[in-house]
Amino acid sequence: MSQDNPEIPQVDPQPLTGVVKWFDPVKGFGFVVSDHGGPDILLHVNVLRNFGQSSVADGAKITFHAHQTDRGVQAASITEIIPPEGAQAAVLTDIGELDAQAMADTPLQPARVKWFDKAKGFGFANVFGKDEDVFLHVEVLRQSGLSDLQPGEALAMRVINGKRGVMAAEVQAWEAAIGSDEGGGT
Repeated sequence: MSQDNPEIPQVDPQPLTGVVKWFDPVKGFGFVVSDHGGPDILLHVNVLRNFGQSSVADGAKITFHAHQTDRGVQAASITEIIPPEGAQAAVLTDIGELDAQAMADTPLQPARVKWFDKAKGFGFANVFGKDEDVFLHVEVLRQSGLSDLQPGEALAMRVINGKRGVMAAEVQAWEAAIGSDEGGGT
C-alpha cells in the first residue's frame, strides 16, 4: 500500500514476466504464473483493456507491473504480450501461403468487431469507412495473443483476400492502426 494513502496499492516499479495460466473473458479475469514463482497473479479484464485488448490467449507470455492487495497480488498494467508458442503451428492455409514480407507490407487498418463466436471459431469485423465484412478466424486471434473478441470492440487488422474472401491475417490493438500513417480507415 502507498505510504501517502493506505487505500492505494503501491505498484512494483520492476516489471514481472510470466505466462497466462487461463483467462475467461466472460468472467472478466484470469491468472498469470510468474516466472519467479509464488502465488498466481490475478489479471483483470480492465488491465487488459488499458493495454488495448479484451482477452488474452492461455499460454501467452506477458510482461506486466503488479501490486499487492488485501486479496493477493494483482496485475496493475501490461507492457507486452507475446502469443503462446505453438500458435504458429495452426496457421490457416490462406495465411500460411503468404510471403512474410508481403504480409508485413500490408497496412494495418482500424476496424470494429461486428460479432465473434469463440465456440464457432469465427466472426466478422468492419474496417472503418468500408461496408464489406472481414472474416475473423479464431486461429488468427491465437496467433495474435488473443482468445476472444466482443461486439463493438475496436482493433487493428491486416486484411487480405483469402481463398474464401476478405479476411483478417493479423489482429492487434486498435492503437496500432490509429498511430499508423497507412491506417486506411478513411
